[in-house]
Amino acid sequence: MSVFTHPEFHDHEQVVHWRDRETGLQAILAIHDTTLGPALGGCRMCSYESEAAALDDVLRLSRAMTYKAALAKLPFGGGKSVILGDPRLDKTPELMRAMGRAVEGLGGRYIVAEDSGTSASDLRLMGVGTSHVVGVAEVMGWDGRLRDGDPSPATAYGVFVGMRAAIRVRYGRDSFEGVRVAIQGLGNVGRHLAELLAAAGAELIVTDLWPENVRMVVERYGARAVSSEQIVDTEAEIFAPCALGAVIDDDTVARLRAGVVAGSANNQLARDRHGDELARRGILYAPDYAINAGGLIDVASEYAGYDPALVRVRLDHIADTLARIFAIAAREGVSTHRVADHLAEQQIAHARGRGQPMAAVGPRAA
Repeated sequence: MSVFTHPEFHDHEQVVHWRDRETGLQAILAIHDTTLGPALGGCRMCSYESEAAALDDVLRLSRAMTYKAALAKLPFGGGKSVILGDPRLDKTPELMRAMGRAVEGLGGRYIVAEDSGTSASDLRLMGVGTSHVVGVAEVMGWDGRLRDGDPSPATAYGVFVGMRAAIRVRYGRDSFEGVRVAIQGLGNVGRHLAELLAAAGAELIVTDLWPENVRMVVERYGARAVSSEQIVDTEAEIFAPCALGAVIDDDTVARLRAGVVAGSANNQLARDRHGDELARRGILYAPDYAINAGGLIDVASEYAGYDPALVRVRLDHIADTLARIFAIAAREGVSTHRVADHLAEQQIAHARGRGQPMAAVGPRAA
């Protein structure tokens, strides 16, 4: 299938398939839009079932990064990269350095950061081959702790304050005390989020593909474990997707028993129509790239010289952004993800010297 006719191709500026013979690296790098600045986005390493699946992922993720940066009012565009391979089996230092050379080949149009399957140490190895890398600075962070470049704590905190904005609208309350949160995925972000929620008094229901992750959260925070199949059907105030995307699909959208969907996963909606269906069912959806922008805010700050106080302010502002989205959606009678899309597109349009009125918000092809 041609990239130009791919269903997830949305005026992407550049898509590169990169192969390094010596290390066996197979990667795809996608730049969606650089209107607001150079494309910034993580490098994901994953055992994709096919090259087509990897292309689908990188196209969707890179577009989401454009919207995420625009909504967070950051001077960056959207990009993403994926490495085809099992991060637990296929990752080598040589492979990471080769990925750095691939990034360098784009001449600064794309800045690489951490994502699922990669770490701050991987980014440092990529940095051997390119200067266009963030998420590696060891400085005092926004939370008063020494930061090693890992954006997960910032992502989790942004989701936490975003959840608070959601329960204020959906349930009329500010406290997490007794609020049941079903967390799907206990990777770096999911575990940090569980810690924040437990400290705030929430009741946790959790699942993960790796039993050791579940065991740790159950033991530390008194969470209740359920199977991966059960988590969607679990009765809770908040369903928090914190694993891979497209979890809200034709099947799960009808099974959800939560009043709020708010999590850190990217591309949570399999299709736009699923966001509309959430709204129809009275389920408040916190658009993924609005609520999970904390990690991007954190690593993007390295480019201008890391200011922990400013990062904290921007992380807290995620709640304000979501409150605005929720208010507009309620007023206009449209789903929250369409409002978020419009606001991000407005930001980009203004940078290009043209804007559109709010009336432009409306259903698109599903």
